[in-house]
Amino acid sequence: MTDSLDLPNGPWPTLEPGWVWLCGAGPGDPGLLTLHALNALRQADVVIYDALVEPRILDWAPLAEHIYAGKRGGKPSAVQRDISLRLVDLAAAGKRVLRLKGGDPFVFGRGGEEAQTLVQHGVPIRIIPGISAGIGGLAYAGIPVTHRDVNQSVTFVTGHDQSGLTPSSLNWKAIAQGSQVIVIYMGMKHVEQITGALIDAGRPASEPCAVVCAATTGDQQVLETTLGRMAEDIAASTLEPPAILCVGRSVLMRQVLDWQGMLAGERPRNLDPLGRGRPAEAS
Repeated sequence: MTDSLDLPNGPWPTLEPGWVWLCGAGPGDPGLLTLHALNALRQADVVIYDALVEPRILDWAPLAEHIYAGKRGGKPSAVQRDISLRLVDLAAAGKRVLRLKGGDPFVFGRGGEEAQTLVQHGVPIRIIPGISAGIGGLAYAGIPVTHRDVNQSVTFVTGHDQSGLTPSSLNWKAIAQGSQVIVIYMGMKHVEQITGALIDAGRPASEPCAVVCAATTGDQQVLETTLGRMAEDIAASTLEPPAILCVGRSVLMRQVLDWQGMLAGERPRNLDPLGRGRPAEAS
């Protein structure tokens, strides 16, 4: 990757000294970066980036100082307060600051907290959304997060809260009964408790599920399983976080939509995985 990639002609916003732009870097594949994000990388004096930002993306900011501020569960990590206040200090020093976060900064990314801190300290901000792993990562696995024959709702939840434990504030019964498809971020560590709570709340143990690790990257791995077997199958695998867990019949669509497998020469396993009995174009 290089800094020679040209933006299309047009009026692109200017990252001014003393500003902080909070930007989503997408789930991994650099090609999923937005043009606004690329424009920001070209202008930044400082890029403060998270653990899940694909390193090649930083190549598009060759003149900026790169500061790592990753937070990974169970590993030594920067303190959130320190990260937020460092953004304030850099802006106060007149730097053009880009805060680069994996996925979307406002989807389980603490972007709202950091943005609020900046505003409270009088620092001007701009928000640049990114593709969230719960949508883009599943798409790379061939799993549509919504499908007309499967779901008219989808619920996104986090697998742990600020304490690092399964969120006690979540009403798992309501989630289990109220959403046809459930997408769980950062859930591998507590997968046994999560799947148990969903089954206890009435979700069938036979429900199709998928685990997508390192989504959209060259290391992507996908495990297809069921709600009752997910914890056991993960334990028996070599899968490691970061991962997205998907619960729902939309997972079955991977049998026909595994486009990466097809690129590698594999044939679709089932052209009608939902058992519709009619062509996809038929209403």
